[in-house]
Amino acid sequence: MASFARDELDEMVRRWRLENQRCEEKGDWKPLAEMYTEDATYGWNYGPTQEFMAVGRAQIRDLALGQEMQGLDGWTYPYQEFVIDDRSGTVIGFWKQISEVQRPDGRNYSPEGIGGSWFRYGGDFQWSWQRDFFDFGNVSHMFMEMITGKVLPAGMQQRIERSVAGPLPGWYPIGQAPASLW
Repeated sequence: MASFARDELDEMVRRWRLENQRCEEKGDWKPLAEMYTEDATYGWNYGPTQEFMAVGRAQIRDLALGQEMQGLDGWTYPYQEFVIDDRSGTVIGFWKQISEVQRPDGRNYSPEGIGGSWFRYGGDFQWSWQRDFFDFGNVSHMFMEMITGKVLPAGMQQRIERSVAGPLPGWYPIGQAPASLW
């Protein structure tokens, strides 16, 4: 693995945070695709039997940042902290997932546990690899709480209905994604 100048990685993280905030405000994460190399991969685990993988910038835009973010309008993912290794070009960002919908006590719905993204820098201010991690049990619990409280936004309800019908593009049984997860 190549090493990178620390100031270049710091600048990548700064640009990434700004573009994330801009995309959240617009409710459209697709422009983030330009921050990946043409051959980048982006994936995550969906529990004990499913994983998601987008291979290449077009799939990252259309599937990871398009299809998979549908229904999450009004959600934000503020980064809490970044850990940067300039020797390997590895960056880990820890984020929270926060809904605009509030609980009866006034707190926004947000899953407990930890969420984050593990990136590999590809140079030229682009990621070549990303894997997200989150506490699937706590995320599931939060969505069930929203469903039973009848506060789940319509877009998320539609997203759940689409996924219940069967695997969506980019979803694979564990171990069968077209690119290595780790």
